[in-house]
Amino acid sequence: MKRIFALLVLLTIASVAPAAAVPSTFTIKGSGYGHGVGLSQIGAKGQALEGKSAAQILNYYFPSAQVTPVSDSQTIRVNVGHQLTTIKVSGNFRLYASESDSVYQSVSRAQTFAIVGNQIGAGDYGAADSWTIRWNDGSSVSVPGVTMHYGYLQIKPIYVKGKGLLIEATNTLSLHDQYLWGVSEVPSYWPAAALQAQVIASRTYALSRMGSIRPDCDCNIYSSKYDQVYIGYAKESEPKYGSLWTSAVMATDIDSSHALAITYNGQPINVYFFSSSGGATQLSKDVWGTAYPYLVSVPDPWSLDKSLNPGYANWSRVVKQADIAAAFGLPNVARYVVTGRTLTGSALAVTAYSSAGASAKISVSAFKSKLKLPSSWFDLPASVQVPLPLPTPTDTTTSN
Repeated sequence: MKRIFALLVLLTIASVAPAAAVPSTFTIKGSGYGHGVGLSQIGAKGQALEGKSAAQILNYYFPSAQVTPVSDSQTIRVNVGHQLTTIKVSGNFRLYASESDSVYQSVSRAQTFAIVGNQIGAGDYGAADSWTIRWNDGSSVSVPGVTMHYGYLQIKPIYVKGKGLLIEATNTLSLHDQYLWGVSEVPSYWPAAALQAQVIASRTYALSRMGSIRPDCDCNIYSSKYDQVYIGYAKESEPKYGSLWTSAVMATDIDSSHALAITYNGQPINVYFFSSSGGATQLSKDVWGTAYPYLVSVPDPWSLDKSLNPGYANWSRVVKQADIAAAFGLPNVARYVVTGRTLTGSALAVTAYSSAGASAKISVSAFKSKLKLPSSWFDLPASVQVPLPLPTPTDTTTSN
């Protein structure tokens, strides 16, 4: 009887323990927003408020690189609509059945374009292999998320494996000023030096993408955060502050075809920027596996200043059991641990354990993406909470 009773106790414990060991939610706490490589935008704001120039800010975040004049007279193709079945264009414009066609139809209302067979249909205007949209100087046309004031818009069908033909919409315009006037990476009311630092970084980013047209988007660059955010005329026409951004762009110009960029050995660098860090920027090798002499780790205490970074100096996210289990592909998650960290304390990999003892390991990139976390700096060890001493920036700028 004693043996039977003991067995019943063990079975009872075994039947209730797993359920008791599985939390309904996990609270994840961290700092920073973004990948952490290169220019910290909050750090640039903090340094600008301390009186640093745009060149000093960039020299600080990109040691061994220089801020120098470069040619930027190119025309850039910016994707403003990716893999769409339909797209609506609003405004008064001239509609051409191809890029080189001189015959056009005037359109004075919103027009929807859609895939029709192997072409793109434009309602009563028929179907064509591609459409080009132009407008008068001083006018604008819009697609969802972007208002275009310069250049022209092209709509093409692109074959996507497994999906068939989908629409790609591209705004072609001058990189030197027209494109940069529409980049919306930081608030326009920030200090002038921070805005100028962002302009120079954004110009450098665009220049580094000018080598070829990407076949998947018919573009040099996307208008989304996966390259850099471009909203077009809505940025420069912003009430009260839009002129501050355009002034920052013009302050970095040398002449009508040259402007400041970040260079290494005379060439635009492979530049990156992000919102804020967990106290120090990342080595590019730790995040993407490739080391660059100018993408190193430097202290970034401004990101941890709540007055500068109220939303992300410290953040907390509550994650549901179902979501974290799905992220790891486990039936449930009893606990997880960070199983690799960089020198700055950011996570590299995360391992989870189910109530039955099964485990799964995923990269921090997958963990962040699936659980919508702001950064890789989470569940931080106490040893990385205090930033390192600050290096002295050097000013190697050729100014206009």
